[in-house]
Amino acid sequence: MNFRDVRHIKFDFVKHRKKYFIASGFIILLGLLSLLIFGLNLGIDFVSGTRVEIFIGQAFDEGEIIKELKGINLEPKSVVTAGAENDRAVLRYDKTLQKEEIAQIRGLYTEKFGEKVDVSASTVDPTISRELAWKAFYSVLIASIGIILYVTIRFEFRFAVSAIVALLHDAFMVIAFFSIFQLEVDLPFIAAVLTIVGYSINDTIVIFDRIRENLKYAKVKKVEDVENVVNNSIKQTLARSINTVLTVLFAAVALFILGGEGIRNFSLALLIGLISGAYSSIFIASQLWLTWKGKDMERAKFRSAS
Repeated sequence: MNFRDVRHIKFDFVKHRKKYFIASGFIILLGLLSLLIFGLNLGIDFVSGTRVEIFIGQAFDEGEIIKELKGINLEPKSVVTAGAENDRAVLRYDKTLQKEEIAQIRGLYTEKFGEKVDVSASTVDPTISRELAWKAFYSVLIASIGIILYVTIRFEFRFAVSAIVALLHDAFMVIAFFSIFQLEVDLPFIAAVLTIVGYSINDTIVIFDRIRENLKYAKVKKVEDVENVVNNSIKQTLARSINTVLTVLFAAVALFILGGEGIRNFSLALLIGLISGAYSSIFIASQLWLTWKGKDMERAKFRSAS
């Protein structure tokens, strides 16, 4: 696609960049407030405890479940319905349950609902949970450093920093959403964030590559010339960006609807991150680079004039 192919697109992507920054800043502020007030609803992967999943075989009342468990002094921190027919109960405990206590829960529901009841439990102790949390942090950190090095070598430092800011933007959007709605954060959530990082940088690199190529043939003398290059570069890659995100979104939606309770939050995080990644590649990363480049050109012009 050349410049003539995009003349029919009237929207100016760079004209309203301050509005994009303000909109993202507002959402980030809400997320920060939510994190400060509510924090994250960390799953047992990151805080010690026990997760018990009970297949009951019929719909049940959460209040009744809590009442029955309270009767044997095993009241959970939370009870969540699961399964296509809400026939599963997922219990979360902050403490580590012993085998005898899990057997008590199994006996309670086997007696009430019969032998069809199935109980499974997973436990994480404090040492392992801390180790998992640090490994998750290191995974994101190493991925970010690798991206900075690659983009700096492949393009320039301004591109690298803009790309990382966009990635952090996407990751934080997912974190903020999970904090605001107090959804459980577990290891699949970290896998979703790393997947989003990979997707987002891929889309951003495509736009950056087009900007770099167009700069070779453009006569750049003032900031407006760079704005035109960025605007046209986004237009030239817009169809590719939309088609890519729609294709991946179809798969993510299918996972969210049909994937089951175990990967429900993973699929949701993926959905939010994919949408945010498509947005940030067009409206954040390239606009940050343009703003930075424009400031450098203005400073260079001022120094030459003085």
